Amino acid sequence: MKRFIESIKNIWKVEELRRRLIVTFTLILVFRIGSFIVLPGVDSAKLGTEAADAGTIEGLLGLLSGGGFTNASFLALGIMPYISASIIMQLMGMAVPAVQKMQAEGESGRKRINNYTRILTIIICAVQAPGYLTLYVHGKGAIPAEFIDSPLWWTQSVLVLVAGAMFAVWLGERITDRGVGNGISLLITVGIIARLPQAFVAESISNAPLKVIIEVVVFMLIVMLTVLIVQGVRKIPMNYAKRVAGMRGDAASAQGARSYLPIKVNSSGVMPIIFAQAIMTVPVMLMGTQFGIFGFWYNLVLALLIIVFTYFYTAIMINPKKMADDLKRNGGFVPGVRPGDETAHFIDELVSKITLPGSIFLALIAILPAIAVQFGVGDAFALFFGGTSLLIMVGVVLDTLQQIESYLLNRHYDGLMEGTKIRGRRSQGELSGM
Repeated sequence: MKRFIESIKNIWKVEELRRRLIVTFTLILVFRIGSFIVLPGVDSAKLGTEAADAGTIEGLLGLLSGGGFTNASFLALGIMPYISASIIMQLMGMAVPAVQKMQAEGESGRKRINNYTRILTIIICAVQAPGYLTLYVHGKGAIPAEFIDSPLWWTQSVLVLVAGAMFAVWLGERITDRGVGNGISLLITVGIIARLPQAFVAESISNAPLKVIIEVVVFMLIVMLTVLIVQGVRKIPMNYAKRVAGMRGDAASAQGARSYLPIKVNSSGVMPIIFAQAIMTVPVMLMGTQFGIFGFWYNLVLALLIIVFTYFYTAIMINPKKMADDLKRNGGFVPGVRPGDETAHFIDELVSKITLPGSIFLALIAILPAIAVQFGVGDAFALFFGGTSLLIMVGVVLDTLQQIESYLLNRHYDGLMEGTKIRGRRSQGELSGM
């Protein structure tokens, strides 16, 4: 504990990190306040309680939006439309030559793709906003009679929802650029964490103390297992050719350096879960049905989507051919494997082998809430017992801690995870091999 407190003090000694954290907390606070600002004209008293939507995809959307969806806030659509747009653009990058060309243009191409993603986000919001107002807000009876037939109210409400979604995207991008961590993922995570205390209190009130203790212990074990898998790394041993310095010949020759090329079991992070969940929200926006999230078919489709997106996003994140070329250019090679195409094939096979168990684990964690409900866990608390919420929380918190860790280590301070097995930093051998 003493070391942890000292690390917290060190954070505020690093001026850039302190400034970035202040920006991050300020923008997150703005987002949290915005999730409680109800759309003009909506009768929030008729929206009901969050507990009424627990166990439905509407409740899950409320969880991912920090309550904005169920509160009929101007941030009700949250950042899920932006994530949906990102999915579409990445899929187009695999099939549309024009998008592939932009991807190959480097920074300028990335900026153009981001602009197209924002435009597509506006289009998606413009489609989802009327559906949300009609199927959810009007379905709850929260629109006063004088506004139901008012074109002006409907138009302004759609515009406010679209603007709110783009404001959420802007907040996320500002956190990424000027704060700490991935802003889009952080906004989702903060919304999830904000609902955890309320869910735990409700579970404690409605169940016997012994049962609650058992649930908490199992919950902690699941969190620990999730951390281990998310941080799991397969190290590929690497050798680097000997180098001769100056005119000293053999006397000055350096021995071939031995290092490791780390390949994460879950290279795609939390993006497959976020992508899959974004797809699963479509039925609500289109049909407005009370879609149960603990049912068999919902969880089967969700698990399959997570497996598919894990492979898809891993293919985007890891390019075996480029890695092999970089290693060959730097004089590195895998023992027993010829440099070049054979190395690329070796890395590709290894990534495929470790991605399969990683994707299956993510899918199993995603359907744990449905299993927890079968054992008597309350709907609201079950959402944290695994599933999208837990995976996003663990992944984003670890990524953010690792970024803070890098700032501290670069300033020669002990990191937050000093002495732990969490890989907030790479070993010396790994650093020398990259």
